[in-house]
Amino acid sequence: MEKRSQWGTRAGFILAAIGSAVGLGNIWRFPATAYENGGGAFMIPYLIALLTAGIPILIMEFTMGHKYRGSSPLTYSRMNKKSEWIGWWGVLIAFVISTYYSVIIAWAISYSIFSLNLSWGADTPGFLTGDYLQVTAPGEFGGFVPGVLIPLIIVWLIVLGVLYKGVKKGIEMANRIFIPTLVVVFLIIVIRAITLPGAFEGLNAFFTPDLSAIMDGQVWVAAYGQIFFSMSIAFAIMITYSSYLPKKSDLTNNAFIVGFGNSSFELLCGIGVFSVLGFMAAQEGVPVDKVVEGGVGLAFMVFPQIINKFPALNELFGFLFFASLVLAGLSSLISIIETYVAGLIDKFKISRAKAVLFGGGFAALVSLIFATRGGLNFLDAADYFINQFGVAFIGLVEVVFVAWVLRKLGEFKDHANEISDIRLGGWWTFSLTVITPIVLGYTMFDLFKTNILKQFDTDTGNYENYPDAFILYGGWFVAAGALLIGIIMALIKWNDSQNTNESTKEAK
Repeated sequence: MEKRSQWGTRAGFILAAIGSAVGLGNIWRFPATAYENGGGAFMIPYLIALLTAGIPILIMEFTMGHKYRGSSPLTYSRMNKKSEWIGWWGVLIAFVISTYYSVIIAWAISYSIFSLNLSWGADTPGFLTGDYLQVTAPGEFGGFVPGVLIPLIIVWLIVLGVLYKGVKKGIEMANRIFIPTLVVVFLIIVIRAITLPGAFEGLNAFFTPDLSAIMDGQVWVAAYGQIFFSMSIAFAIMITYSSYLPKKSDLTNNAFIVGFGNSSFELLCGIGVFSVLGFMAAQEGVPVDKVVEGGVGLAFMVFPQIINKFPALNELFGFLFFASLVLAGLSSLISIIETYVAGLIDKFKISRAKAVLFGGGFAALVSLIFATRGGLNFLDAADYFINQFGVAFIGLVEVVFVAWVLRKLGEFKDHANEISDIRLGGWWTFSLTVITPIVLGYTMFDLFKTNILKQFDTDTGNYENYPDAFILYGGWFVAAGALLIGIIMALIKWNDSQNTNESTKEAK
């Protein structure tokens, strides 16, 4: 059997894992989430969530990949043949995310160019949805948008080229360039941002604690949700990456470095974002809460407005900001696609070149849907449902299955403790058997109740008030399809029986 690829260095693995965790959500999701859930007080449940969910799950997934030496489907199959479908479910979720995540990176490339002459004009929301994306009604395709299609092709050429080169020469080398460059670029942005007029008011709004928020259960759910979505856990990535580690690897220490590295960058993003939001509020003479926004709106509508108002070097600041989005996006997209490239290699015993061509090529073709004039609506629906009913749901299933059904935590703890400096104790087991299942279980119950009831409530309407039919096939079918196809993939026989029969002893 062909020897499994390995990282060249421990630093290479850590940079790649941090590169996967640090993505677009760190820049545009965390600052708004923290502000809306108690400001500085949010850091208390956020830190607790990091220590009782984020890092424990990260350690569990590092251990699974390292112990069973396989992609997510192969890891689950070696752990228990009946659990292979969970591995494929995670891979299919990653596949869906890669198809629209690549398009957002393409937008960032376009906006990097737009920033050179501020060609988005004064009406930045109108420019995004009108002049640039030319958005049509929900459910309509409306033809390709050249300004999205061309950079999208560039994104796929870069990413598939990196993946073709392999783990050490491709993924590791790319992240050795992307992550240090991203940190330097964003530090420049933050240093410039905190010197702007009004920056202090923005930071004061961001960090001032609303201690009453700590007593609100929804704030704790938001904290766990932020940790969960920002660390690339539960959908095959970290299992795949850790399967390339050498046999003697400090798993728990690596998990703490990656976890705190991701959170540190999120905090840096919060400082940068709220400094410029404070500047914008001061320029418009309104309170900071009037300009706070998250998601795509923050990056592609609010930030161009802010850049327009900069006292100097508008073009340079705009270019650096959107370049940071490109770098953060590319490092995450590489890790997302590697999950199904690795799964295809293991399942069908094909070469990396064929896996990249078939898996990555098919994802590139699907991504063309989001490069049409109706792409923004399709992207919005797919992102909401695959994240809420894909990533969060599989996280709950994964933890319950490993901790309660297979009862593998004791075995995993012994494996990690044998090769790690930081030894796992009762906090790790309690977090995964009690805290995480309860929080994720409540979150999923609330999500299903809210979204299913909306289908029958004419007063509240669907997510973003999209039509029922569009929500059905653009949202629910996408999330359900990832699970269904994952089950079908698990029913296909392995091309090499040695994969599923390999001794666990060899993995140690």
